Amino acid sequence: MPRKLKTYQTSVGFYDLAVAAPSMKAALEAGGAGSNLFHQGMAKETDEPDVVAATMAKPGVVLKRPAGSSGRFAEHSDLPTNLGDERTDGRHGKSRSRPKKRTPPKISDKAAREAAAEFDQERKRREAERQREEAALAKERERREKAVAKAQAALEKAEREHGKKATAIRIEAEMLEKRSAAEEARWERVRERLQAALRRARE
Repeated sequence: MPRKLKTYQTSVGFYDLAVAAPSMKAALEAGGAGSNLFHQGMAKETDEPDVVAATMAKPGVVLKRPAGSSGRFAEHSDLPTNLGDERTDGRHGKSRSRPKKRTPPKISDKAAREAAAEFDQERKRREAERQREEAALAKERERREKAVAKAQAALEKAEREHGKKATAIRIEAEMLEKRSAAEEARWERVRERLQAALRRARE
């Protein structure tokens, strides 16, 4: 049976974030937090009626609003428009007023079960999406590895062919050099013999 959901809230960068989840761990996983924001005092459970209602309508989905505002939480939010305007400082002496404590909305057992079931569906959807992304990355990595292996094999094959041709050319060059030396030696003998005959003829 799905666990009852609670609403958790934190602030990251320019946004306040909220999510309905069965536990702090599940809330951190839904938000992709790399550290325990609850232990650091940066996240908390909230029972603000508007926040609870918004998150229960989309369990497992991280909603956001401009940081420090009292606006409505939604999947998409604009950036804050009053950065620094409501902070307390020595020049203005302004401070943000705290919202009045309101009674958290009553959620029926049926609605709580439905929200918990929707959270499980959202969690499974995120897990399936993560697995698809990992499969796509693995496929791309395999494609690159095959391309690299093919290019490496082509390079090695070309190097082997070049080595064979270079060896054949070197052997042929050595043979030509020997033939050339033999021809020079033969010609030297013939030339000496013919020159001797020419000298005798002139005598």
